[in-house]
Amino acid sequence: MLQELAELRSVIEKDLAALQQDASADALEAFRLRHLVRKGTLAALTERLRDVPKKDKPAVGKELNALKVLAESAFKRLTEERAAHAESVPTLDLTLPGRTFRHGAKHPIRQTLDEIIAIFSSMGFAVSEGPDIEDDFHNFEALNFPADHPARDMQDTFFVNAENADGSPRHDVLLRTHTSPVQVRQMLNQKPPIRSIMPGRVYRNEAISARSLAEFHQVEGLYVDNGVSLAELKGTLVAFAKQFYGSDIRYRFRPSFFPFTEPSAEMDITCFLCGGKGCRICKYSGWLEILGCGMVHPNVLRAGGIDAEEYTGFAFGMGIERVTLLRSGIDDIRLLYENDVRVLQQFV
Repeated sequence: MLQELAELRSVIEKDLAALQQDASADALEAFRLRHLVRKGTLAALTERLRDVPKKDKPAVGKELNALKVLAESAFKRLTEERAAHAESVPTLDLTLPGRTFRHGAKHPIRQTLDEIIAIFSSMGFAVSEGPDIEDDFHNFEALNFPADHPARDMQDTFFVNAENADGSPRHDVLLRTHTSPVQVRQMLNQKPPIRSIMPGRVYRNEAISARSLAEFHQVEGLYVDNGVSLAELKGTLVAFAKQFYGSDIRYRFRPSFFPFTEPSAEMDITCFLCGGKGCRICKYSGWLEILGCGMVHPNVLRAGGIDAEEYTGFAFGMGIERVTLLRSGIDDIRLLYENDVRVLQQFV
């Protein structure tokens, strides 16, 4: 046993000498696991001490204890020295050049939406929001959509599986196809005057292409009060267009049709990319369509609980993605949603 202790002492002294040269965390941990843990070399000899003859136990025990003290004290000293050295080494190199931090930015869709909201807010419009999941009444019926209108077809609308309280299926729940249902809710919950815009995400069951998505954003507006006229509608939209697109633009209103407005119109402005001369973006017409609008149909006012004999109103709506494409000159709407940093960095 004394011979084995002498051999182990030689091994431990050799390992300690190596630690003097390399007292890294890994080397110290390797020494501890080899000699100082419960299944280490010192513990193994301690277990065998019971088998040593009684007359030899004092000498063996004394030598084993001395070897333990040597290993543990040397390990503790080397560990403390390493910790003290690590504290004395500076963790910050003041000679290094400063780091450049990259700051995030709003998505171009969000930038466009915020700018539009700010313009209409300055004109006295409040901001209203509503649920993305709607029912047929708010999305279609209250907006004067006939029962056989094509927009009610499954090709245009995402319908949602839903149940009544008794467990029977409902067939009138859908993802809203426009933000107009918020106008209906606004009229049902607020007496005129109503002056509000409705930004939000909308959904249509359409094929994904360079010009269309199944999920996109709109901003709609509603103004209802005594004596609201078409002239006020035109004045409001012209004021918006000149703030948003530039004061030197020309504009025009073209007759159109929407179930929820009468009369209805679409607003065009001169193409600000080519100055009205004609280019690929404006299809060489010199004009860009920016929104649809009109006087609120009396049937819509009645569905919203408003006396159509006493009050009139106007409404308008525009697609945010389309506006962003027009201002940026991007010709593929999908680029706005592919998370391509090369595209998004241009809007920082």
